[in-house]
Amino acid sequence: MDNAYLPEEPEKGQSIIPLFAWLSPSYPVGCYAYSHTLEWAVEAGDVTDEKALIAWLADQLTLGFGRNDAIVLSHAYQAVEAGNKAALMTVNELALALSPSSELYLETSQQGRSFLDATLAAWPAPGLPSLQGEVAFPIAIGMAAAAHSVPLPLTLSAYLFGLVQTLVSAAIRLAPIGQTAGIRVCAGLAKTAQEVAQDAIGSSLDDIGGAMFRADLGSFHHENQYTRLFRS
Repeated sequence: MDNAYLPEEPEKGQSIIPLFAWLSPSYPVGCYAYSHTLEWAVEAGDVTDEKALIAWLADQLTLGFGRNDAIVLSHAYQAVEAGNKAALMTVNELALALSPSSELYLETSQQGRSFLDATLAAWPAPGLPSLQGEVAFPIAIGMAAAAHSVPLPLTLSAYLFGLVQTLVSAAIRLAPIGQTAGIRVCAGLAKTAQEVAQDAIGSSLDDIGGAMFRADLGSFHHENQYTRLFRS
């Protein structure tokens, strides 16, 4: 078996159990309310079936917000580990600024704030900063993982795969695919999520960038759709 993309095993004393709670659909962050422009992509005819969805999600992971989220999450994790609140605030400001539209800004800031508030209330840790104001979702995840000593490689892989599952769930509700196809899409993108996670660990903030211009434009068009199920 090729182990090149398997996350590192947690060290003694570390637990991955918090990840199961934090990335569960039941965690009160409101992820079900957002599609990250997927609703517009379906409306525009860019995503019409399983094959198109795999291509769209793979591009989002490798060329779009998935890769950028992984990089800023990694830096937030490292800032909390080092006790460097100034670096944490800087990377949070950058993560928020990366949102190309008001809808996507709302998506990351609302989920991030909700996640941090819920985690401070239910999963407190001495090293978890409260961080007032708006918080980007990947920043909040990185903060909590570092404070609870959840290994960074596992956190990144779980976060990215959670994004895939959330968007596949949105696709099922939008009806271009069914549930069985959705499971296949998730399984097919698992390795991609691990690869992006692995690359993010050694990336600097200067490596942030994207090439999902049509999807970014779609986030502006989404608010003008005649009917909508999602907030983005």
